[in-house]
Amino acid sequence: MRSEWAAEITARAQAHWTPARLAQLSRDKTLLLPPVQAAPLLRAMSLLAADGSMRPDRVRKYLQINHMVAMLGPSLRELRASRATVRLIDAACGRSYLALLLAWCFRNLWSHPVEVLGVDRNADLVARCRNDAQLAGLDDVVKHEASALDAIDVRAAWARAFGSRATIDGVVALHACDTATDDAIVLAVSVEAQLCAVAPCCHAELARAWSELAETGSESPLAPIFRVPHLRREAAATITDTMRSLLLRGAGYEVWPLEFVPSEHTPKNTLIRAMKRSGADEGALSEYRALVAASGGRTIALDARIRS
Repeated sequence: MRSEWAAEITARAQAHWTPARLAQLSRDKTLLLPPVQAAPLLRAMSLLAADGSMRPDRVRKYLQINHMVAMLGPSLRELRASRATVRLIDAACGRSYLALLLAWCFRNLWSHPVEVLGVDRNADLVARCRNDAQLAGLDDVVKHEASALDAIDVRAAWARAFGSRATIDGVVALHACDTATDDAIVLAVSVEAQLCAVAPCCHAELARAWSELAETGSESPLAPIFRVPHLRREAAATITDTMRSLLLRGAGYEVWPLEFVPSEHTPKNTLIRAMKRSGADEGALSEYRALVAASGGRTIALDARIRS
């Protein structure tokens, strides 16, 4: 039975996580997800081993998700203060780490009702996520839908998952690959979600455009960057995230681009956190157009999609 399994993994975690090991893990930081108290969840997420320990590669993922929830703290507090039940979509959820972690925190730390829908195009992965949610004891508040983000009917999917249509309060995405981060942003804007939070992963759209400019002998001041693959990738990632931030501001969001986690954990360490505040910000759109002109004249597809 699940209750016996949960009690057993909790006992193993308690035996393993001595005060010295906990101090080494936390490095004097507060952990939202204590490895003993959250042992069934962490085991369901494959972050804890069967003996209650945590491998080094799992430690990095564990610290990432702890830190992301901490970075979302101000926005999540705002949602809890204004919503009787907070409703979130974990876009391109993968193994659904973020969905499960958020649901656990809402239930065990904040005692606030929550519903989370994880969406991923990989049906086999979605089936595994459903099993993980059951093991974690969160399958009543965490549901999953197999769908591409750019094809999902959110209202219908929510009704299938939770039995009713509802206003979506937030869209989050942790390292959604390539264009999936932009899909998550478009989804948040289209459903008028109060919170949009994305930690982008690889996205080569602007770098490809710059490579084409390099081949044509661009006279842009940035041409030396366009010609060098490594510099082109690094600069394009930063400029892309700046463009995303400006387009979100243009859509009426207050935006905070933040360091997600220290670079020793992952090179993909930017979190774009945004809260809906008002109507379109024409000043941000003017800044976006100026940035496009200054960086070779190439836009990103999000430009047209977010305003369609």
